[in-house]
Amino acid sequence: MIHRRSLLASGAFAGLTTLVPLPTFAQPAKKDTVTLALTLEPPVLDPTASAASSISEITQYNIFETLTKINPDGSVSPLLAESWEVSSDLKTYTLRLRKGVQFQNGEPFNAHTVKFSFERAGGDKSTNKDKRTFANLSVRVIDEYTVELITEDIDPDFLFVLGQGTSIIVEPKSAATNTSKPVGTGPYKLAQWQKGASVTLVAWPQYRDAGKIRIKRATFRFIPDAAAQVAALLAGDVDAFPRATPRSVPQFEKNPRFQVIISGSRAKTILAINNGKKPLNDVRVRKAIAAAIDRKAIIEGAAEGYGVPIGSHYVPGAFGYVDTTGINPHNIDKAKALLKEAGVPLPLKLTMTLPPAPYARQGGEIIAAQLAKVGIEVKLQNVEWAQWLSGTYGNKQYDLTMISHVEPFDLGNFAKPDYYWAYDSQEFRDLFEKIKHTPKPTDRARLLGEAQRLLANDAVHGFLYQPQWVTIANKNLRGLWKDMPIFVNDLSAMHWSDKN
Repeated sequence: MIHRRSLLASGAFAGLTTLVPLPTFAQPAKKDTVTLALTLEPPVLDPTASAASSISEITQYNIFETLTKINPDGSVSPLLAESWEVSSDLKTYTLRLRKGVQFQNGEPFNAHTVKFSFERAGGDKSTNKDKRTFANLSVRVIDEYTVELITEDIDPDFLFVLGQGTSIIVEPKSAATNTSKPVGTGPYKLAQWQKGASVTLVAWPQYRDAGKIRIKRATFRFIPDAAAQVAALLAGDVDAFPRATPRSVPQFEKNPRFQVIISGSRAKTILAINNGKKPLNDVRVRKAIAAAIDRKAIIEGAAEGYGVPIGSHYVPGAFGYVDTTGINPHNIDKAKALLKEAGVPLPLKLTMTLPPAPYARQGGEIIAAQLAKVGIEVKLQNVEWAQWLSGTYGNKQYDLTMISHVEPFDLGNFAKPDYYWAYDSQEFRDLFEKIKHTPKPTDRARLLGEAQRLLANDAVHGFLYQPQWVTIANKNLRGLWKDMPIFVNDLSAMHWSDKN
């Protein structure tokens, strides 16, 4: 290991009447910039305005902060809230807020901004994907730095929810323009957004702990193409690529210039089915699609083996998980029989809309080939991320789509008939209401198991796998998350090692 040193010289030479100073070599400045790459560009920079996880990957904990902070191991620690108390019925949270915090426009952070932020998130005009959570939340200002949150529903994970991107605290005067000019309380400010290319953040000198921030400038580049991702890393144009395509792992694992981090996740990669379209509104057709799918082949082909099969919208390791992969096993004969029973004329022609992520483009081709074996002809339609968000997610204009849902706790989306997959089940809604109002862990786990089985039996989607995320980075970059319970890139934790 070579340590950086400055060469110092001092002393006098005997017999000389004039002292000539030896040259002093300045110590090289420690590196304080980083370039990260992401597969997808965010549509906006306000995580309360859109469901795209790519927004929080840039802004959460960097520009915007939340009351609590989610750590890589999934635990929750204080951030803008220094401490809290929870009532015995799990419905009232009293939080004591951090003093001396200001927003990047100079306005103060206090209980009133918390109240504004959460009432905005649950308001009529809100586009927050967790709008329902905030609409069921009452906020009471106790004093300048104490706030009381009262929830209608019991949610043992509420403190975790308060650390997600949908729960950022915003400043009232700047909230309306946060989509393009974000203003938060975090350690970084937006320097530039070059649409289609990159976002650059710079350290904010007035941040309350500015002296602890070692990365002074961070650039996020957008590189959707897998080959281009590899090229950028090898050329040194990119220092780290969180959630890079797994296909690139072999050529970096033995390269001494890089570190490869394999992360666990709470994500669910699914073949989403538009339950509101005929004949996909027939459970027999959806079960036929599920039976035609070979999960292991998809994991190998789309994720290079970095995934665990799932049979419902829940993953191993999560509280209350049950294995439902046996409910709709791979069975081509059963798939054909179900289509015949449903009276579907073959070939059944469907369109699969695919966002730019490599796992979706690669996985889509594999699934199309599998469905063709049972008489389902799938036309693949590649779209850009903005098109997917507006057309597929926003307007339900699709038959099938392959996508990873990365939110840790999102079973509640199946209780929303207007959600983009149009699943309308009163049985599930009633069950989910019970889950929300059940405080006893054993009872809650039992009900969560029932919910998973119901989604599997209804074959709401082709449930595929729990992905393992791959981060490839320069070997000297420190502070990268080992696991990813949520999608963020916490720049305040990053720094460069002195060692080469």
